[in-house]
Amino acid sequence: MTTKSTLERLNVKTPYDNISSDIGLLALRVVFGGLLAAHGAQKLFGWFDGPGHSGTVAMFEGMGYNPGELFGTLAGLTEFVGGLMLALGLLTPLAAAIVLGTMINVINQMWSGGLLTGQGYKEGLLFGTVALAIAFTGPGRFSLDYGRPWYRVGFAWGVGVVVLAAVTGVLTLILKGAL
Repeated sequence: MTTKSTLERLNVKTPYDNISSDIGLLALRVVFGGLLAAHGAQKLFGWFDGPGHSGTVAMFEGMGYNPGELFGTLAGLTEFVGGLMLALGLLTPLAAAIVLGTMINVINQMWSGGLLTGQGYKEGLLFGTVALAIAFTGPGRFSLDYGRPWYRVGFAWGVGVVVLAAVTGVLTLILKGAL
């Protein structure tokens, strides 16, 4: 009996078994985080044909988030900074909570538009789901968090992210007066 067949029979994982997951997580984090950071840059700086800070403030005031200056800036910062942190795999549980809390508000705001319309909540749902998945899986080996206690995240870290995101998301909705 060889060592390999014994490991296979016992279903024991070796460190090399996770390389595929780590590459997949890297690709997911970089693309998702980059897109989210670009979305935040639209709000903050007007990059990529975005409204810029003044346009974002006006948009948030129009949606009932007052003061628009505060909420518009926070939305841009959470998307920009949260996206960069996720792309780099830096403080990943915190970054995932930031993004998920923001997406709770996006979903709430866009709910009346339905799921699959141009004015719907599909983007918020998709972004929130990706942040949630990363919260439970961790950033993987190819991240700045590598070797930290949360780089291979589990159930407890994932639940902590969900609780923090829910509290901040709901608190924002309460401050807006939506709840």
